[in-house]
Amino acid sequence: SFLFAFFSSAHTDAVDTAEYSTFLDLHPDSMEVEATLTIAELCLQYKIPCHILNLSSAQALPIINDARQKGAPITVETTLNYLSLTSECIPSGGTYYKCCPPIREKVSQEQLWADLQVGQIDMVVSAHRACYQGLKDLDSGDFLKAQSGIASLQFGLPLFWTSAKSRGFSFHEIVQLMCKNPAILSRLEHCKGSLRPGMDPDLVIWNPEKQFEVNKDIIHHKHKLTPYLGFQLYGKVFATLVRGRLVYLNGKFAPTAQGDLIVPERKMPSRVVLPYY
Repeated sequence: SFLFAFFSSAHTDAVDTAEYSTFLDLHPDSMEVEATLTIAELCLQYKIPCHILNLSSAQALPIINDARQKGAPITVETTLNYLSLTSECIPSGGTYYKCCPPIREKVSQEQLWADLQVGQIDMVVSAHRACYQGLKDLDSGDFLKAQSGIASLQFGLPLFWTSAKSRGFSFHEIVQLMCKNPAILSRLEHCKGSLRPGMDPDLVIWNPEKQFEVNKDIIHHKHKLTPYLGFQLYGKVFATLVRGRLVYLNGKFAPTAQGDLIVPERKMPSRVVLPYY
């Protein structure tokens, strides 16, 4: 497996580091495009399965689609943060919005949704990274010093559903993007991603039409800082079962851990093929 990291020199003299536009200017779309192009070329050359994590720039998708058409075994994901938040809404000093790659403009977000709807993005993930408040440099509001990361896991389904339902997404498409395709990528499709006989009975019991407001009283993350405070969301979760075991019910969790270690086969597949809806 390969891990790709891309860095660019940043010149921060005479700029206001409390303005989100400064952080965004130092991490332009071109950085993601360049990184994606490098990975796509390597994927084509060596035919090694590659997965693009945390895509925030829709400008990189044509490169991925072109590589796929040429036979590259490449997949891509985007996250709840990029589908739910836009740079235009980030206040000065609002470092609790910082994540990497950065949250981009509304026009880029709309293009991500359009590409998602036609099957050019394989999956939607939480990219959950709860960050200790002290590491967010809230006093200075310095986007360059603050640690990156947004807590989003708890509200993953409601966040995605709230925006997806208004765009005509079906329950089937949501299961494909948030359950089935991630299971295939992780080589866990033999036990995860569907409710066929013999599969793990992982279930969420929820009311897709029930609306609620995100506030600190209902947040279960250890670190409560989140840009989603005040969001009005659809899709209230009442219960969660993992392998048929009840782990959450009406705001309360099981008294003991119910998870099991999952170790997929170590053999690397020659190619990961995801079904498009």
